[in-house]
Amino acid sequence: MLIKVKAFPNSNKEEWTKKGAFFEIKIKEPPIRGMANKAIIRVLASIFQLPENKIRLVQGFRSRNKTFEI
Repeated sequence: MLIKVKAFPNSNKEEWTKKGAFFEIKIKEPPIRGMANKAIIRVLASIFQLPENKIRLVQGFRSRNKTFEI
């Protein structure tokens, strides 16, 4: 299953919303050395109640628009 995410790093608080076919995820971590990607994986794991190792970033490593595989 593929999940499309629009990331908002450096936000004041962590929150997520579902907008049509993708998620908008706001995280506090900066987009440095994969910290934001790891935080998004943590948020997705809590949304879907899965362990973090079951979620993998497949597209958008350095982009705001990302695709994750569950």
